[in-house]
Amino acid sequence: MNEFLQLIQTRRTIGKVTDEPVPREHIEEILEAGNWAPSHFNTQPWKYFVMVGDGRKKLGEAYAKIALLEKGEELTEEERATLYEKSMKKAFRAPLVIAVACLPHKEDYVVEAEEYAAVAASIQNMLLVAHALGYGAIWRTGAPSYHPVMKETFGLEEKDGLVGLVYIGKADMARESRRIPIDKKTEWIE
Repeated sequence: MNEFLQLIQTRRTIGKVTDEPVPREHIEEILEAGNWAPSHFNTQPWKYFVMVGDGRKKLGEAYAKIALLEKGEELTEEERATLYEKSMKKAFRAPLVIAVACLPHKEDYVVEAEEYAAVAASIQNMLLVAHALGYGAIWRTGAPSYHPVMKETFGLEEKDGLVGLVYIGKADMARESRRIPIDKKTEWIE
């Protein structure tokens, strides 16, 4: 148990990684960990979109389309081309990007917030296994993640949502983090 707690305590958000590809067997281990997250009523509302190599262009094109929709009309052709190129590069910040979506079930007894919580747990499992395998990872969201273009890019329906883009690769930076002591965040009710 101490090894598992140490794994949790040493995992950090790593935003800078090398271009070294992640082997498919490691990707499958990461996905398998995500698939074993808890979900209310065992709905398993997650879906994974694995992007490697040129497959990351799909994400890059979505980033670029969103950027141009938001700023493009006020720019010159040269500025539009620069913005497009800069936005495309966002998808290539890691050799592996996994888009994780929530496909909430609509039965009356299913609470949508619990579906999204389950997908967040799935992503945490993935981050821990990526760390255990020696990779750095970052869970990214931001305004583009919630844009309708992103839903369209991944074929998501109105009720669905992108919960995160998980960028994974060999760490190319060190990262330390401190936590506020647990006694400052805990209220015992006895």
